[in-house]
Amino acid sequence: MSMKAAQWDPAQKKVVVNEVPIPSPGENQFLVKLASASLCHSDLMSMAMDHEKPITIGHEGAGYIDKIHPTAENKGFKVGDAIGFTYIVDYCNECEGCKIHNNHCLVRNSRVHGFNEPGLFAEYAAVDATSCIVLPDQLPPETSAPMFCGGITAFHCVDSCELQPGQWLCVIGCGGLGQLAIQYGKAMGFKVVGVDINDDILATAKEQGADAVYNSRTNKNYVEEAKAFMDRGPNKGADAVAVFSAADAAYRSAPPLVKLGGIIMVVGLPPNGVTFDALDIARGTYRVKGDSTGIPSRIKKAIDFTAKHNIHPEVEVHKSLDAVNGMVERMKKGELTKRQLVQFV
Repeated sequence: MSMKAAQWDPAQKKVVVNEVPIPSPGENQFLVKLASASLCHSDLMSMAMDHEKPITIGHEGAGYIDKIHPTAENKGFKVGDAIGFTYIVDYCNECEGCKIHNNHCLVRNSRVHGFNEPGLFAEYAAVDATSCIVLPDQLPPETSAPMFCGGITAFHCVDSCELQPGQWLCVIGCGGLGQLAIQYGKAMGFKVVGVDINDDILATAKEQGADAVYNSRTNKNYVEEAKAFMDRGPNKGADAVAVFSAADAAYRSAPPLVKLGGIIMVVGLPPNGVTFDALDIARGTYRVKGDSTGIPSRIKKAIDFTAKHNIHPEVEVHKSLDAVNGMVERMKKGELTKRQLVQFV
Protein backbone atom coordinates (compact mmCIF):
# COMPACT_ATOMS: atom_id res chain seq x y z
CA MET A 1 0.00 0.00 0.00
CA SER A 2 1.30 3.44 -0.92
CA MET A 3 0.42 7.07 -0.23
CA LYS A 4 1.34 10.52 -1.48
CA ALA A 5 3.96 12.56 0.37
CA ALA A 6 5.53 15.97 -0.20
CA GLN A 7 9.29 15.42 -0.04
CA TRP A 8 12.30 17.69 -0.15
CA ASP A 9 14.46 16.40 -2.99
CA PRO A 10 18.09 17.40 -2.30
CA ALA A 11 19.07 16.73 -5.92
CA GLN A 12 16.38 18.98 -7.43
CA LYS A 13 16.46 21.47 -4.52
CA LYS A 14 12.69 21.61 -4.35
CA VAL A 15 9.68 19.83 -2.87
CA VAL A 16 8.16 17.11 -5.04
CA VAL A 17 5.18 14.80 -4.48
CA ASN A 18 6.12 11.12 -4.48
CA GLU A 19 4.41 7.81 -3.88
CA VAL A 20 5.87 6.20 -0.75
CA PRO A 21 4.84 3.20 1.39
CA ILE A 22 2.24 3.74 4.09
CA PRO A 23 4.08 3.30 7.41
CA SER A 24 3.14 0.67 9.96
CA PRO A 25 2.73 1.74 13.58
CA GLY A 26 5.59 0.50 15.75
CA GLU A 27 5.68 -0.29 19.44
CA ASN A 28 3.53 2.16 21.43
CA GLN A 29 2.46 3.96 18.26
CA PHE A 30 -0.67 4.87 16.32
CA LEU A 31 -1.05 5.08 12.56
CA VAL A 32 -2.74 8.43 11.89
CA LYS A 33 -4.65 9.41 8.79
CA LEU A 34 -3.71 13.07 8.43
CA ALA A 35 -6.54 15.59 8.18
CA SER A 36 -4.20 18.57 7.90
CA ALA A 37 -0.52 19.46 7.91
CA SER A 38 1.02 22.93 8.09
CA LEU A 39 4.27 24.62 7.21
CA CYS A 40 6.55 25.97 9.95
CA HIS A 41 9.54 28.26 9.42
CA SER A 42 11.80 25.66 11.03
CA ASP A 43 10.96 23.30 8.15
CA LEU A 44 13.43 25.41 6.18
CA MET A 45 16.10 24.22 8.60
CA SER A 46 15.44 20.63 7.55
CA MET A 47 15.74 21.54 3.89
CA ALA A 48 19.12 23.13 4.58
CA MET A 49 20.45 19.87 6.07
CA ASP A 50 22.65 17.49 4.13
CA HIS A 51 19.99 14.91 3.24
CA GLU A 52 21.23 12.14 0.96
CA LYS A 53 17.79 11.22 -0.38
CA PRO A 54 14.29 12.74 -0.49
CA ILE A 55 12.63 13.17 2.90
CA THR A 56 8.99 13.89 3.69
CA ILE A 57 8.85 17.32 5.32
CA GLY A 58 6.58 18.81 7.96
CA HIS A 59 6.22 18.43 11.71
CA GLU A 60 2.83 20.05 12.36
CA GLY A 61 -0.17 17.79 11.88
CA ALA A 62 -3.53 16.57 13.13
CA GLY A 63 -5.76 13.71 12.06
CA TYR A 64 -7.63 10.56 12.97
CA ILE A 65 -6.34 7.32 14.49
CA ASP A 66 -6.43 4.66 11.80
CA LYS A 67 -4.61 1.78 13.53
CA ILE A 68 -3.35 1.08 17.04
CA HIS A 69 -0.31 -1.10 17.72
CA PRO A 70 -1.14 -3.81 20.31
CA THR A 71 1.36 -2.25 22.74
CA ALA A 72 -0.48 1.08 22.51
CA GLU A 73 -3.88 -0.29 23.44
CA ASN A 74 -5.50 0.70 26.74
CA LYS A 75 -3.99 4.19 26.48
CA GLY A 76 -7.36 5.92 26.49
CA PHE A 77 -7.56 6.22 22.70
CA LYS A 78 -9.58 4.40 20.05
CA VAL A 79 -9.64 4.10 16.28
CA GLY A 80 -11.36 7.14 14.81
CA ASP A 81 -10.33 9.58 17.55
CA ALA A 82 -9.47 13.08 16.32
CA ILE A 83 -6.01 13.82 17.66
CA GLY A 84 -3.12 16.25 17.62
CA PHE A 85 0.43 15.26 18.50
CA THR A 86 3.95 16.56 18.98
CA TYR A 87 6.70 16.00 16.45
CA ILE A 88 9.07 13.59 18.22
CA VAL A 89 9.04 9.78 18.05
CA ASP A 90 10.90 7.01 19.87
CA TYR A 91 11.47 8.53 23.31
CA CYS A 92 10.99 6.94 26.71
CA ASN A 93 9.05 9.83 28.32
CA GLU A 94 10.52 8.86 31.70
CA CYS A 95 14.24 9.77 31.84
CA GLU A 96 15.72 13.04 33.09
CA GLY A 97 16.18 14.21 29.52
CA CYS A 98 12.55 13.60 28.61
CA LYS A 99 11.42 15.63 31.61
CA ILE A 100 13.08 18.64 29.95
CA HIS A 101 12.26 17.89 26.30
CA ASN A 102 11.72 14.56 24.57
CA ASN A 103 14.38 15.43 22.03
CA HIS A 104 16.84 15.05 24.95
CA CYS A 105 15.88 11.41 25.65
CA LEU A 106 18.81 9.63 27.29
CA VAL A 107 17.44 6.12 26.72
CA ARG A 108 16.32 6.05 23.08
CA ASN A 109 17.41 7.65 19.84
CA SER A 110 14.56 10.15 19.58
CA ARG A 111 13.80 11.52 16.12
CA VAL A 112 11.90 14.50 14.72
CA HIS A 113 9.24 14.39 12.01
CA GLY A 114 10.51 16.07 8.87
CA PHE A 115 14.16 16.07 9.96
CA ASN A 116 15.39 12.51 10.62
CA GLU A 117 11.96 10.87 10.59
CA PRO A 118 9.42 10.99 7.73
CA GLY A 119 7.35 14.13 8.15
CA LEU A 120 3.66 14.97 8.14
CA PHE A 121 3.01 16.34 4.65
CA ALA A 122 1.76 12.86 3.84
CA GLU A 123 -1.53 11.02 3.91
CA TYR A 124 -0.51 8.86 6.87
CA ALA A 125 2.08 8.99 9.66
CA ALA A 126 3.17 6.82 12.59
CA VAL A 127 3.20 8.76 15.88
CA ASP A 128 4.00 7.89 19.48
CA ALA A 129 0.91 7.37 21.64
CA THR A 130 2.38 9.40 24.49
CA SER A 131 2.65 12.45 22.21
CA CYS A 132 -1.07 12.49 21.39
CA ILE A 133 -4.09 14.33 22.75
CA VAL A 134 -7.75 13.96 21.78
CA LEU A 135 -8.90 17.23 20.26
CA PRO A 136 -11.93 19.07 21.66
CA ASP A 137 -14.81 19.78 19.28
CA GLN A 138 -13.73 23.42 19.02
CA LEU A 139 -10.45 22.33 17.38
CA PRO A 140 -11.26 20.07 14.41
CA PRO A 141 -8.21 18.26 12.97
CA GLU A 142 -8.92 19.67 9.50
CA THR A 143 -7.68 23.09 10.70
CA SER A 144 -5.68 22.32 13.86
CA ALA A 145 -2.30 21.29 12.43
CA PRO A 146 -0.72 24.71 13.17
CA MET A 147 -1.38 24.17 16.87
CA PHE A 148 1.22 21.38 16.82
CA CYS A 149 3.90 22.75 17.28
CA GLY A 150 3.32 26.43 16.53
CA GLY A 151 0.26 27.08 18.65
CA ILE A 152 1.53 25.13 21.63
CA THR A 153 4.87 26.91 21.40
CA ALA A 154 3.18 30.32 21.29
CA PHE A 155 1.06 29.46 24.33
CA HIS A 156 3.97 28.16 26.39
CA CYS A 157 6.15 31.14 25.52
CA VAL A 158 3.51 33.68 26.54
CA ASP A 159 2.55 31.66 29.63
CA SER A 160 6.22 31.51 30.68
CA CYS A 161 6.73 35.29 30.55
CA GLU A 162 5.75 35.53 34.24
CA LEU A 163 3.27 38.35 33.60
CA GLN A 164 0.24 39.42 35.56
CA PRO A 165 -2.99 40.77 34.01
CA GLY A 166 -2.54 44.39 33.01
CA GLN A 167 1.19 44.12 32.33
CA TRP A 168 2.76 44.72 28.91
CA LEU A 169 3.89 42.07 26.44
CA CYS A 170 5.78 43.08 23.30
CA VAL A 171 5.64 40.57 20.42
CA ILE A 172 8.44 40.98 17.87
CA GLY A 173 7.59 39.10 14.68
CA CYS A 174 3.82 39.06 14.14
CA GLY A 175 3.60 36.25 11.59
CA GLY A 176 1.73 33.01 12.30
CA LEU A 177 3.18 32.29 15.76
CA GLY A 178 3.32 35.94 16.74
CA GLN A 179 -0.36 36.38 15.88
CA LEU A 180 -1.23 33.42 18.10
CA ALA A 181 0.92 34.92 20.87
CA ILE A 182 -1.06 38.15 20.61
CA GLN A 183 -4.32 36.25 20.97
CA TYR A 184 -3.00 34.29 23.94
CA GLY A 185 -1.65 37.43 25.58
CA LYS A 186 -4.95 39.25 25.30
CA ALA A 187 -6.86 36.19 26.57
CA MET A 188 -4.53 36.12 29.60
CA GLY A 189 -5.33 39.76 30.33
CA PHE A 190 -2.08 41.35 29.14
CA LYS A 191 -1.65 44.53 27.13
CA VAL A 192 0.14 43.76 23.87
CA VAL A 193 2.31 45.69 21.43
CA GLY A 194 3.25 44.11 18.10
CA VAL A 195 6.41 44.85 16.08
CA ASP A 196 7.08 43.65 12.52
CA ILE A 197 8.41 44.87 9.17
CA ASN A 198 5.30 44.02 7.13
CA ASP A 199 2.29 46.38 7.25
CA ASP A 200 -0.15 43.68 6.10
CA ILE A 201 0.98 41.40 8.92
CA LEU A 202 0.72 44.26 11.39
CA ALA A 203 -2.83 45.00 10.22
CA THR A 204 -3.77 41.40 10.97
CA ALA A 205 -2.07 41.63 14.36
CA LYS A 206 -4.17 44.70 15.16
CA GLU A 207 -7.33 42.88 14.11
CA GLN A 208 -6.44 40.06 16.45
CA GLY A 209 -6.25 42.32 19.45
CA ALA A 210 -2.86 44.06 19.62
CA ASP A 211 -3.23 47.37 21.46
CA ALA A 212 -0.69 48.99 19.14
CA VAL A 213 1.58 47.91 16.27
CA TYR A 214 4.81 49.35 14.88
CA ASN A 215 6.79 48.81 11.70
CA SER A 216 10.43 48.63 12.77
CA ARG A 217 11.67 49.00 9.18
CA THR A 218 9.83 52.13 8.12
CA ASN A 219 9.40 53.83 11.51
CA LYS A 220 12.82 54.78 12.88
CA ASN A 221 11.24 56.02 16.12
CA TYR A 222 9.23 52.89 16.85
CA VAL A 223 11.02 52.14 20.15
CA GLU A 224 10.32 55.59 21.57
CA GLU A 225 6.76 55.57 20.26
CA ALA A 226 6.06 52.13 21.69
CA LYS A 227 7.40 53.14 25.10
CA ALA A 228 5.33 56.32 25.00
CA PHE A 229 2.21 54.33 24.11
CA MET A 230 2.84 51.97 27.03
CA ASP A 231 3.30 55.10 29.21
CA ARG A 232 6.43 53.57 30.71
CA GLY A 233 8.74 56.60 30.47
CA PRO A 234 11.90 56.91 28.36
CA ASN A 235 13.90 54.36 30.37
CA LYS A 236 11.24 51.69 30.69
CA GLY A 237 9.66 49.25 28.31
CA ALA A 238 7.50 46.14 28.15
CA ASP A 239 7.46 43.76 31.10
CA ALA A 240 8.34 40.99 28.66
CA VAL A 241 9.46 40.92 25.03
CA ALA A 242 8.90 37.69 23.06
CA VAL A 243 10.87 37.37 19.82
CA PHE A 244 9.04 35.17 17.33
CA SER A 245 11.12 36.26 14.33
CA ALA A 246 14.24 34.38 13.23
CA ALA A 247 15.90 37.57 12.02
CA ASP A 248 19.06 38.84 13.71
CA ALA A 249 17.63 42.37 13.61
CA ALA A 250 14.60 41.23 15.61
CA TYR A 251 16.81 40.06 18.45
CA ARG A 252 18.83 43.27 18.36
CA SER A 253 15.60 45.22 18.81
CA ALA A 254 14.53 43.30 21.94
CA PRO A 255 16.77 44.86 24.65
CA PRO A 256 15.72 48.47 23.90
CA LEU A 257 12.04 47.46 24.22
CA VAL A 258 12.17 45.57 27.53
CA LYS A 259 11.98 47.26 30.92
CA LEU A 260 14.79 47.05 33.47
CA GLY A 261 14.74 43.53 34.89
CA GLY A 262 12.19 42.35 32.34
CA ILE A 263 12.19 39.10 30.38
CA ILE A 264 13.32 38.53 26.79
CA MET A 265 11.74 35.30 25.53
CA VAL A 266 13.66 33.41 22.84
CA VAL A 267 11.31 31.75 20.35
CA GLY A 268 12.53 32.38 16.79
CA LEU A 269 15.58 30.40 15.70
CA PRO A 270 18.16 32.39 13.71
CA PRO A 271 20.57 30.15 11.73
CA ASN A 272 23.60 31.50 13.60
CA GLY A 273 22.07 31.62 17.07
CA VAL A 274 21.48 34.70 19.21
CA THR A 275 23.81 37.03 21.09
CA PHE A 276 23.06 39.15 24.15
CA ASP A 277 25.35 41.46 26.09
CA ALA A 278 26.96 39.42 28.89
CA LEU A 279 27.21 42.46 31.16
CA ASP A 280 23.49 43.18 30.79
CA ILE A 281 22.69 39.60 31.76
CA ALA A 282 25.17 39.56 34.65
CA ARG A 283 23.83 42.74 36.22
CA GLY A 284 20.16 41.91 35.62
CA THR A 285 19.35 44.53 32.99
CA TYR A 286 17.09 41.85 31.56
CA ARG A 287 16.59 38.11 31.88
CA VAL A 288 16.69 35.72 28.94
CA LYS A 289 14.34 32.73 28.80
CA GLY A 290 13.14 30.33 26.14
CA ASP A 291 10.33 27.86 25.60
CA SER A 292 8.93 25.57 22.93
CA THR A 293 6.34 22.84 22.49
CA GLY A 294 7.66 21.35 25.72
CA ILE A 295 6.83 17.86 26.92
CA PRO A 296 3.55 15.98 26.27
CA SER A 297 2.23 16.52 29.80
CA ARG A 298 2.08 20.28 29.08
CA ILE A 299 -0.09 19.97 25.98
CA LYS A 300 -3.46 19.69 27.72
CA LYS A 301 -3.19 23.09 29.43
CA ALA A 302 -2.40 24.74 26.09
CA ILE A 303 -5.18 22.99 24.17
CA ASP A 304 -7.80 23.52 26.89
CA PHE A 305 -6.96 27.25 27.02
CA THR A 306 -7.07 27.49 23.23
CA ALA A 307 -10.50 25.86 23.05
CA LYS A 308 -11.92 27.86 25.97
CA HIS A 309 -10.92 31.19 24.43
CA ASN A 310 -11.72 30.21 20.83
CA ILE A 311 -8.18 30.96 19.63
CA HIS A 312 -7.42 30.02 16.04
CA PRO A 313 -4.48 30.71 13.74
CA GLU A 314 -4.96 32.70 10.56
CA VAL A 315 -4.56 30.04 7.87
CA GLU A 316 -4.35 29.85 4.09
CA VAL A 317 -5.84 26.50 3.09
CA HIS A 318 -4.57 24.37 0.22
CA LYS A 319 -6.25 21.18 -0.92
CA SER A 320 -3.30 19.37 -2.48
CA LEU A 321 0.25 18.39 -1.60
CA ASP A 322 1.20 19.81 -4.99
CA ALA A 323 0.95 23.25 -3.36
CA VAL A 324 3.72 22.60 -0.82
CA ASN A 325 6.65 23.60 -3.02
CA GLY A 326 5.02 26.95 -3.76
CA MET A 327 4.32 27.42 -0.05
CA VAL A 328 8.00 26.79 0.70
CA GLU A 329 9.19 29.21 -1.98
CA ARG A 330 6.89 31.95 -0.70
CA MET A 331 8.13 31.36 2.84
CA LYS A 332 11.74 31.69 1.69
CA LYS A 333 10.87 35.03 0.08
CA GLY A 334 9.10 36.28 3.20
CA GLU A 335 5.78 36.62 1.38
CA LEU A 336 3.56 34.69 3.82
CA THR A 337 1.16 36.54 6.09
CA LYS A 338 -0.76 33.47 7.36
CA ARG A 339 -0.01 29.89 8.37
CA GLN A 340 0.03 27.59 5.33
CA LEU A 341 -2.24 24.55 5.67
CA VAL A 342 -2.80 21.51 3.48
CA GLN A 343 -6.08 19.69 4.05
CA PHE A 344 -6.32 16.05 3.06
CA VAL A 345 -9.68 15.42 1.39
